[in-house]
Amino acid sequence: MRQMAHGGNLAWAAAIAGCSPSAIVDFSASISPLGPPSSALVAIESQLVNLRHYPEPDYFELRLALSEFHQLPPEWILPGNGSAELLTLAGKELAELAATAFMTPAFGDYNRSLAAYNAKVLEFPLSSVIDQESFFVSDLSSILDTEQITQDKGLLLNNPHNPTGKLFAKQAILPYLEKFALVVVDEAFMDFLPPDQQQSIIGEVEKYPNLVILRSLTKFYSLPGLRLGYAIAHPDRLRRWQSWRDPWPVNILAQAAAVAVVSDRDFQEQTWTWLEPTRNHLFKDLAQIPGLQPLPSAANFLLVKSQYSSLELQQQLLKHHRIFIRDCLSFPELGDRYFRVAVRLSSENQRLLDAIALVKGQTT
Repeated sequence: MRQMAHGGNLAWAAAIAGCSPSAIVDFSASISPLGPPSSALVAIESQLVNLRHYPEPDYFELRLALSEFHQLPPEWILPGNGSAELLTLAGKELAELAATAFMTPAFGDYNRSLAAYNAKVLEFPLSSVIDQESFFVSDLSSILDTEQITQDKGLLLNNPHNPTGKLFAKQAILPYLEKFALVVVDEAFMDFLPPDQQQSIIGEVEKYPNLVILRSLTKFYSLPGLRLGYAIAHPDRLRRWQSWRDPWPVNILAQAAAVAVVSDRDFQEQTWTWLEPTRNHLFKDLAQIPGLQPLPSAANFLLVKSQYSSLELQQQLLKHHRIFIRDCLSFPELGDRYFRVAVRLSSENQRLLDAIALVKGQTT
């Protein structure tokens, strides 16, 4: 069984560890450990009786809930089978342009969605900011080469950035809406920031018909098994996307869960209260381990620079401690000297720290 480019492949990890998938402590997938919220589970249970029916084709109730959440008209929102499905639709449009620019290291699905339509890509390395002491990036001019930016190209950006956790200022992104034919901003991890810290560009979408925002409901609400995301863009564009895809991409249970969680203020507040101090604690403790250098992050994960092989560390943690970290071999710019860990419950984070210390003690 091969390891996938994504984190969260518990079947692969369990085969290495020699245990059942349920015994693995998964730090490889950046999913909140606090969910799923009880509101989602209650909503799912209430809809089991409706499994005999087809889903609502226009997802009006879900679009209405999301429109109230974002204060936008419902026709500006298109639910999808995870943000990955919507990224594929974005890739189809981006491939029609002269080229698409994105920052590297990059989420692997960007290459997948663009390669599916033979899109030309321009890669801009984050090397100038990756080691900064702050996760906040207020200027993109040192990253994006202005000589290669033209009106016939597209920009694909994720904010916060995966896998580094960098957060790009909204004001730093805005000028590029005038410089690219199409700008797609993946905000899959934006929900993890409290509202007063978010740098979302959703508020600009009605001013820029060339802007698309992709959102995920699976990471923040711990629902990756349901596959649920949504796009925010001009209604004409979303109608075009709708015409390209198969019918009923979002099932009844996913719709019900989504409607419930976007109004679950208690769970949202609980997550914001939990994440920042827990992430800071994990960051400081990782930094105290010789040979490891965690990078500041605005998201629910930490990218860690390592003097040791991350693949070897991953294997040892699985075999001896049933702990699964994300190696970065699928990111060519990072390779074997970086790994990524999700922020989990404090007790699980401590288990990770203790296990790394034991593995390092055996290998040094």
